[in-house]
Amino acid sequence: MFAFRLPVLLLSFLLLITTVNALHFYLDANEKRCFVEELPSDTVVEGHYRALEWADSTQQYTLNEELGIIVEVEEMETSHIVTKTRGPSDGRFTFTSHESGDHSICISTNYTSWWSSTHIKLYLDIVVGTTKPDIESDRTHIGELSSKLRDLNQKLEEVRREQQYQREREADFRNLSENTNSKAVWYSVLQIGVLIATCTWQLRHLKRFFADKR
Repeated sequence: MFAFRLPVLLLSFLLLITTVNALHFYLDANEKRCFVEELPSDTVVEGHYRALEWADSTQQYTLNEELGIIVEVEEMETSHIVTKTRGPSDGRFTFTSHESGDHSICISTNYTSWWSSTHIKLYLDIVVGTTKPDIESDRTHIGELSSKLRDLNQKLEEVRREQQYQREREADFRNLSENTNSKAVWYSVLQIGVLIATCTWQLRHLKRFFADKR
C-alpha cells in the first residue's frame, strides 16, 4: 500500500508546482479566440500551439506553411500588452507576468480577409511555471555566504597559527626541560665525584696521621 501511495503523492506535488492546460479548439481565419489566466507576479508561462488548416481537396486538417499564428497577451486590469508575437503554424511562445491578476491570452491567424472561409483546428498547451527567480536576492545571498566563508577561513587560519605557536612553545619547553635535566644529572655526578675524592683524601690523611703516631 505504501509503495502505491508514494508515486501518487509525488505526482500530486509536481502538479502543485507546475500547472499544465492542454486543449484544442476550432477557429475561423478572421476570428480571435481569447482565454483568461490568473497569474501571480513574476511567473513564467510557456505555450505550444499547432494549427491545422482545413483542406477541401483532402477533406482533412493539414499543416499549411503559409498559415501564421499571432499570440497577444494583455494584463486585463491595466490593459498593458505583455507580449505580441507572430509565429508559424507550429510554434511556441513564452512570457513573464509583471503584475499579479487576470491575463488574457488571445490567438488569431495572419489571415485578414473577412471573406475567407478557412477553418483552423488549433491545439494549445499552456504551462504555468513557478515564479521567476530573484537574481538580485540570490546574488546578495551568495555574497553573504562568501563573506561568511571568508570569515570562517580567517578564523581557521588563526586557529592553525595558534596551534603552531603552541607546538613551538611545547617544543621549546621540552628542549629546556631536557637541557635542565641533563645539567642536573651532570651536577649530581660531579657532586658524587667530589664527595668520593674528599672521602679518599680524608682516609689517606687519617691513615698517615695514625702511622705517624706509632
